[in-house]
Amino acid sequence: MKEINRRLVWALSILVFFFLAAAVRIWHIQVARGEYYARMALAGETVQVALEDYPRGRILDRNLLPLTGSYAANRVVLFPQLLEDPGAVAGRLAVIMGVDPGAVQTVLSGNKPVVLPFPVSGSLREAVEREGLKGVIVAPYSCRYGPRVLAAHVVGHLGRIEGPAEMEDLSRSNGKSYRLSDWIGRQGLEYFYEKELKGTYPYGFAGICTDARGNLLTGLPALVNTGLGDSTRCDIVTTIDSGIQAVVKRVMDRRISKGAVVVMDTASGDILAMASRPSYNPDPALLGHDSPYNDERFINQAISCFQPGSVFKVVVAAAALSEGVVKPDTPFQCHGAEDTPLRCWKPEGHGRITFSQAFAQSCNPVFVRIGEDLGAQRLIAYARKMGLDNQSVLGFPAAPDARQNLDLIAGEYNLANSSIGQGPILATPLQITAMTNTVASGGLYIEPRLVKEILPEKGQAVAIGPSEPVRALTPETARQVGELMAGVTREGVGRPAWVTQGGSAGKTGSAEVAGENGVVNAWFSGYIPLEKPRYTITVLVREGVSGAVSAAPVFSEIAVGIASGSKTPIE
Repeated sequence: MKEINRRLVWALSILVFFFLAAAVRIWHIQVARGEYYARMALAGETVQVALEDYPRGRILDRNLLPLTGSYAANRVVLFPQLLEDPGAVAGRLAVIMGVDPGAVQTVLSGNKPVVLPFPVSGSLREAVEREGLKGVIVAPYSCRYGPRVLAAHVVGHLGRIEGPAEMEDLSRSNGKSYRLSDWIGRQGLEYFYEKELKGTYPYGFAGICTDARGNLLTGLPALVNTGLGDSTRCDIVTTIDSGIQAVVKRVMDRRISKGAVVVMDTASGDILAMASRPSYNPDPALLGHDSPYNDERFINQAISCFQPGSVFKVVVAAAALSEGVVKPDTPFQCHGAEDTPLRCWKPEGHGRITFSQAFAQSCNPVFVRIGEDLGAQRLIAYARKMGLDNQSVLGFPAAPDARQNLDLIAGEYNLANSSIGQGPILATPLQITAMTNTVASGGLYIEPRLVKEILPEKGQAVAIGPSEPVRALTPETARQVGELMAGVTREGVGRPAWVTQGGSAGKTGSAEVAGENGVVNAWFSGYIPLEKPRYTITVLVREGVSGAVSAAPVFSEIAVGIASGSKTPIE
């Protein structure tokens, strides 16, 4: 009896095992790989054309709005196999849509279904459908790029796969299927998140049915399916605020042909806007296939290194106050053009002047003397504390510029020039923003963040940061430096950056470009409002007049634009 029971248990165990194995297999086919097999079945039964120009995840702002201006629009879809007279159809459509007949005829040169690249409004759609042309339908089409593309240098751009070797390397490294005709990320977030953004299937298709041998079933209507998903792609959620980015774009389009602007959330370190000029439209249709990627348009100047000029005096002031080298009322004497080793920008000099006045008037000789009293090592230490050796950005893994080296401050004859932000001192507009933000946040250095999370179509979002703030300055030192910066906008050389609503604080900079006689890069970096700052803003105008003339007014205009667009008053 025991032997029979043992055999029954074994038999039952085997049956349960095979049942579970079958259940797992069914689950794998219907759930885990259901999307794939459903797509394969449709592909085998239809001749299709995608109703999406670039099957990729979206790049979104902090409010989940697409930075590329993605939109849906109606497009005419043609099935050449069903057209009775392709030439006549092309001519008729061209007349209805008001386009060149040759453009339609060129698209019809093959035998595969095609989507005409022309927008179809409501009235045009009705006109096309009234014609009742066989093999012609109007279907909704997803466009990645709209007329309102924001933050081009953040988004980056696409390019064609350059050959079989690159295609194989992408397939191997990303674990996704690629074809030679695919578009891939070449710069910006499109490049850094290629693996996450790359889609396997379009979200929709239009097709005509075929039999088991691939012959068209001409009696059946065309299929349009726009309800499909693609679990292989993810959206990238950035920290950019589209409203603030739009303000920056409008101002820069009018006032800056070369340069950069960064806007940071003071409390979190999130980058709310980042813009660079000259710029470009990342839409491949407008970008062109032969554009050289080393063209200046493609360089994100917000993360490129420049000499910061007098905005670096924020670091010098913070170090000097922290170390007890000066107090706000410490007196100095400025002799103007006669001062050595560096003269003042004001030929007649400022005469007797306090440290706070020297900061407001950006008096170079005073800061040279303070730099000498501090010494190179203490100056280097405070520059590091305030982030000027850290080019990393959370969620945006761009390669750092190897030229940046704060240790060069200690080089022979470098300390004087370094004390006024010239010589070997190099910093990016984003680093300068984080430096200024250290003062605005009460002495806390916060590493900038540009991407908040990776958002898959299915599954859990992957959060990125934010980083923990690091105490760089004491609250008292930050308060004192903040008062110095407020003096710049109230009564100093940065008065054009004053903002009436809530006030502003900041520092000008006019950096002479090495090797280019008379060429100046103009800076202003500051924050608004004075009490409980919310936004830290840096403006770089390349080939400007001075920080006061070229950059400070841009800061003010952007600040006012942001304040007026805020849902709550900045004060």
